[in-house]
Amino acid sequence: SPDLSPGSPTPTPTPAPSPVRTSAAPRPKAASPRPAPRTLPRSRATRIVIPYIGVDAALMDLGLDSERRLGTPPEDKPELAGWYTDGPSPGEPGTAVAVGHLDTNTGPAVFGGLGELKRGKRIEVRRADGRTAVYTVDTIKAYEKDKFPNRLVYGSRDRPELRLITCGGTYDRRTGYSGNVVVFAHLTATREPGRKG
Repeated sequence: SPDLSPGSPTPTPTPAPSPVRTSAAPRPKAASPRPAPRTLPRSRATRIVIPYIGVDAALMDLGLDSERRLGTPPEDKPELAGWYTDGPSPGEPGTAVAVGHLDTNTGPAVFGGLGELKRGKRIEVRRADGRTAVYTVDTIKAYEKDKFPNRLVYGSRDRPELRLITCGGTYDRRTGYSGNVVVFAHLTATREPGRKG
């Protein structure tokens, strides 16, 4: 599993200046940006639902091992995903992380379909307080383990973001998978208890 060490945020590019207008024509009105969803107070993650790939799984708490690597759910519980509890809880500002197995000796595991996710698809994370944090997928990337970009994946962000991580690349019986698949997503909505999306 990749090293989970804190990183610093990646710089954001500055937008290019707008071209100068020479005609007196009125400027078209820009669509008003959607308001950012409100962030949520701390509450433990309990369940992850990804409708597009049929995931509806319980979340267990995960921490770091003695070598500062993020743990994984037990291999004999392939239906479980794990939430890094020392990071943000669902809907809190910062970079939250959930991990799950791709497969086991007996077949596909909870994150077996992660590579099939697409930009714009929804990830819902339910919380112990009954609220739900709804994230939207920005991109899916594959990295070889020896080139895993810790800072990009785990680095702190101002807005609530989510990373889903599973194995990827080629499989070797002795060394396991050669890489990881990472889903990058950001918070787009929150739901109060009892409301369906």
